[in-house]
Amino acid sequence: MKKILYIFIAGVMLTSCGNKILDTEPTDRYTEGIFWTTEANANMGLIGCYNTLRSEGAFGGTATPLWEETATPNAYNYDNSGGWNVIASGTQTGSNSAIVTARWNAAYEGIGRCNTLLAKIDGVPMDQGAKDKMKAEAAFLRALYYSLLEMYYGGVPLILDQPNPETQSMLPRNKREEVVAQVLKDLDAAAAVLPVKYTGANVGRATKGAALALKARVLLFEASPLINTTGDKNKWKLAADAAKAVMDLAGTGYDLYSDYRSLFLPANDNSIESVFDVQYTAPTQGSSFDLIGRQYNTNAPVQDIVYAYQMKDGLPQAQSPLYNPAKPYENRDPRMYATIVYPGDQFQGELVTPTRFVVTGYGTKKYTIYDKEANPNNLQGGRSEINYMVIRFADVLLMYAEAQNEVLAAPDESVREAVNRVRRRAKMPEIGIGKSQDEMRTIVRSERRIELAFEGFYYNDIRRWKIAETVMKGAILTYDNKPIMTRTFDPKRDYWWPIPDVQRDRNPNLEKNPGY
Repeated sequence: MKKILYIFIAGVMLTSCGNKILDTEPTDRYTEGIFWTTEANANMGLIGCYNTLRSEGAFGGTATPLWEETATPNAYNYDNSGGWNVIASGTQTGSNSAIVTARWNAAYEGIGRCNTLLAKIDGVPMDQGAKDKMKAEAAFLRALYYSLLEMYYGGVPLILDQPNPETQSMLPRNKREEVVAQVLKDLDAAAAVLPVKYTGANVGRATKGAALALKARVLLFEASPLINTTGDKNKWKLAADAAKAVMDLAGTGYDLYSDYRSLFLPANDNSIESVFDVQYTAPTQGSSFDLIGRQYNTNAPVQDIVYAYQMKDGLPQAQSPLYNPAKPYENRDPRMYATIVYPGDQFQGELVTPTRFVVTGYGTKKYTIYDKEANPNNLQGGRSEINYMVIRFADVLLMYAEAQNEVLAAPDESVREAVNRVRRRAKMPEIGIGKSQDEMRTIVRSERRIELAFEGFYYNDIRRWKIAETVMKGAILTYDNKPIMTRTFDPKRDYWWPIPDVQRDRNPNLEKNPGY
């Protein structure tokens, strides 16, 4: 599917036959009336549902998921690419951040396409089993697009019918809980129908594992301190159960890929660790991940994330006898070397000087083909073929560990083992027995930050943990501890994005979020 799924044909030129001047349907293009008549066309409609995943507002464009990291203590976006730096600085409005507008647009574009397929496909003459799978894939994708809305904006208009401006253009926002309930309903419906895993040409389509894993992510957000203000343990149990369902799928082959660095190379796309990827193929359907990492450095690591990597003995920098201030990058967690380029490192066959990456002194190699060796492939914009992993199995393990730790008064062996599976792959010391719930919570949060660094997940982590008001305040530093800028975060406002001004101009019934 990597080579064919995202080629969405919006219209096909047809040859007319004769002079049928009384035809009520045009013969030079598809219309609503004649498109949904064949299985091939229905499949094109489904491809359109997937295609939105690669948009600037979702997981594509130039480097949207990589730039999301720059709204965290991990990285800095010096030119406000995608509008992420105004979010990082706490100065976003409904009109000054491109991503705030683009995400809303992309999500509703995808939802509209999914709703159209779900409304039309029952009338298409085709095998019922194939039809049911298409409907399940569309339900999964609709849930994914709605999750992008409810996790960033809160409540939004909940639209389940095919697009109709006359009836939908002035809808008010539904309660966020109503949107989440529909997301979970769609995911349960999808999981009941979709195969455990695809092989061959269908790799990349939504699966049962993808539906269950997205359910775990949505439920983990619901269980977190940002939403779960009463500390309801049942919410944590639901999240843990959903993650465990992915871990328990028989015959899926889900596991951790053997080598952390190689996991993020195009040769290993759709690996055993992949649960759901956005598929990229150059030149027409590539991203610009490589260009951002090699040249533009608009997701530049900052000193705080480098400090966060443990030493290879499993101790923090401040406690480890292995730490040498004269050689601060030696003896670190191997994942740092697979993710970050630092002064004194080798990169593209050359010794890295502090001016190689002038923004902070650090560069990012994860999600690029570039590493220590010289590489003649200077890929330009739109030429990157590395899939973006929306969900991977390491994330599932850590979601389970986090949720299960909150269910119990003290972590059980399953919590420790889930974390240690991730650490063993990284060649880091295992977490020992006897940890309290608070200690394990700190361990899991640290492990998520390091394991998933520069993949675009930490922004939602610090929001749902409700620690953004602490970690997003203050100066961010270069490799030599020089301040770049001072960030702010208003806890009464900044945990949620503003409704885009352009949407409120069109629909005054869209109530603003508090503080905007």
